[in-house]
Amino acid sequence: MTIKFDCIVEGHGEVQSVPVLIRRIAAELYPELTIDIPRPIRVHRDKVVKDDELEREVEFAARKIQGQGAILIILDSGNDCPAELGPTLLHRASQAHSNLPIAVVLAKQEFEAWFLAAAESLRGKRGLKNDINPPNNPEAIRGAKEWLRQRMQSGNTYRSKRDQPALAALFDITQARHADSFDKCYGDIGRFLEELQKANDSTSE
Repeated sequence: MTIKFDCIVEGHGEVQSVPVLIRRIAAELYPELTIDIPRPIRVHRDKVVKDDELEREVEFAARKIQGQGAILIILDSGNDCPAELGPTLLHRASQAHSNLPIAVVLAKQEFEAWFLAAAESLRGKRGLKNDINPPNNPEAIRGAKEWLRQRMQSGNTYRSKRDQPALAALFDITQARHADSFDKCYGDIGRFLEELQKANDSTSE
């Protein structure tokens, strides 16, 4: 069975890393499924929160998957509260295309905060030092990219476009779920997979 996802993201790194993340979670929860993910739509966060822009991108995403599948929107929360901005964006996105499952995930501060939550699993990987430990509250850190750069071995530096997809393939998902925003992301993807599998099963009966 093939499950379609399309994604709306804001950074070059997320264009590659979000499909990796979805496939990893799908392989863990539903290894029998085939996941079809076209290249994610990249839109600057400041642009997508403006009136009508998110709606246009959701319509575009729906056309890409031919009205079948789910749409996952992953953005950094930045200075906004995910619990406030997230539901607002979800309401707008759902109004634009109510017949598809849609989720909005705001990585608190930034996507790399999820790597910080799973830092122990990344020791010695991609030039990171062998003794790094997760901070007490990874989602409270402003500048997760800088946190990673400061913990690189001599001669290495963190570049999101290059390293984010690689770390997305390596970090421990269970450890990362200690970050509330990643736990929500994991739950939303799992819910999509369950809903789409059931819908497909009922259609084929």
